[in-house]
Amino acid sequence: MSKQRIDSHRPTADELLAKAKKPSLLAPPLHRFYGGKLQVMPKCSITSYQDFAIWYTPGVAAACKEIQASPDKSFELTNRWNFVAIVTDGTRVLGLGNIGPEAGLPVMEGKSILFKYLGGVDAFPLCLKTRDPEDILRTLELIQPTFGGINLEDIEKPKCFYILEEARKRLKIPVWHDDQQGTATVVLAGLINAFKLVGKNPKESLITLVGAGAANLRTAYVLKAWGVKPGNILLVDTKGLIYPGRKDIVKEDDRWKYELSQMTNAEGRHGDMAAAFKDVDAVVGAAQPGPGVIKPEWIRTMKKDPIVFACANPIPEIWPWEAEEAGAKIIGTGRSDFPNQVNNSLGFPGIFRGVLDVRATTVTDDMCVAAAEELARFAEARGMNEKDLIPRMDEWEVYPRVAVACAQKSIDQGVARIKPSRDELYQKAVAIIECSRGCTELLMKGDRIKCMPPESELLR
Repeated sequence: MSKQRIDSHRPTADELLAKAKKPSLLAPPLHRFYGGKLQVMPKCSITSYQDFAIWYTPGVAAACKEIQASPDKSFELTNRWNFVAIVTDGTRVLGLGNIGPEAGLPVMEGKSILFKYLGGVDAFPLCLKTRDPEDILRTLELIQPTFGGINLEDIEKPKCFYILEEARKRLKIPVWHDDQQGTATVVLAGLINAFKLVGKNPKESLITLVGAGAANLRTAYVLKAWGVKPGNILLVDTKGLIYPGRKDIVKEDDRWKYELSQMTNAEGRHGDMAAAFKDVDAVVGAAQPGPGVIKPEWIRTMKKDPIVFACANPIPEIWPWEAEEAGAKIIGTGRSDFPNQVNNSLGFPGIFRGVLDVRATTVTDDMCVAAAEELARFAEARGMNEKDLIPRMDEWEVYPRVAVACAQKSIDQGVARIKPSRDELYQKAVAIIECSRGCTELLMKGDRIKCMPPESELLR
């Protein structure tokens, strides 16, 4: 009887709020305890000090000469094939805004360990003390010989669009902006399955995107690439609905926002944020952190079985329990401590694993669509429901599958330097990711990575 009472207990709003606040309370003392969360380790065998004659001088000179004769051999004779730079200027950090490059470093370190643990990718934070887009682009050009890919992160708009577009032209390695393409990929995956669960056709439904920053503007483009009618997408910013002819949206200030204003909102709907909810099927929030940004009364005006993704971090635009009480049928957030985490972490590790494994020269929105469809297929095949509609981060088997989908799309689009078979790609991705996870677990078991102290000790 006791067990039954515990299992049937429905947490109160205060209990849910306390749980939601715990990660923020534990993060500073744990970051201090570990002194950061990233380090560099050898991957080669070192059996004696004589081995350094191979790994360093004099033997290394022979490897250098091979690369000098053929620069692409840097992908074979060094770890360049698996190196990714995470580049930020700290102007739009994870719901915190312009906090600067130093304050953005904990986020970039966190991104690096997600890259490694989930995708087997060696990623390095590069926090730049400049806000000039040309400085950032020049930096990317200068560091290109070291890296197999670039992950742009937490850069304010509209310059983030310009940097991505220009970097794709200037560099011969994949350049990706995770706040744009990563978010869009996982949102699309979530919407594919959410619409299946409510029995609606997403390509014919009305979808509102709350927030017109980098994430939702790219989401609009990726939805369009997948087949959603642009006119069925409603974009809303702090001033209200975006529509053709809105005088404050001019091409010279933000070409991408202006372009979307001309193709979305086919019915020409005007009004404030509340008007963007009326009679729509799904809402995707990528606005400022909440709660209170999305009102429960707005959800009540949506069509039957509404879908609400409140993806702002660190606090969603509306708490999930409030959205549920307002009638939302399916709810997702960007957080791992609530059901249906609609978060970039499901996308970028596998996507980069894939483009690195074929040494791709770019990454495209079509690859985002391929990744989203694979994420959706994985969840549907293993069984999904309203509280579990997309893969979870602990379902590591999804990452090799996403890698293969993106690698194959790279080959299909003619941007891959090498063309392994589908089976070769899958086996390689599995081996790399299993090795990465296994190494971390081995270090923890051997106490080379210290165990976390008890919460009571951390929160004293």
